[in-house]
Amino acid sequence: MKPGGQETPPGVRGSALADTVEGYLLARTHLDQAHREAESLCSRLPWLTTAQAEEVTRHYIRQRIDLTRRMLVSTTERADQLRKEYEARYAALRRDLLRRHAACACAVVAAAGAVSTVACLLAR
Repeated sequence: MKPGGQETPPGVRGSALADTVEGYLLARTHLDQAHREAESLCSRLPWLTTAQAEEVTRHYIRQRIDLTRRMLVSTTERADQLRKEYEARYAALRRDLLRRHAACACAVVAAAGAVSTVACLLAR
């Protein structure tokens, strides 16, 4: 339960679980791809001993995973930045729309009052 006695809705829990599983699968895919690339690199270097090939593979995988991590971090930072920009723009557009609707409503009320006043004066 959350503080305040509220329980997390089942859909939110499922979504968080799905996000975690998706993240794990994405990381696993990148790791497997790095292994394949390292093995391909070592196969093109036939003069390496087994120990050297393992060392090259380990270094390549570490660099590849670090690069992937940096790319994902920069992508998420940019996504957060864009989300904030879009939210700010959306809020500004909502405020402008509310002002315009309020101005139109005031104009309609004023026009209705003017028509009512003219009608009352003409009826006398």
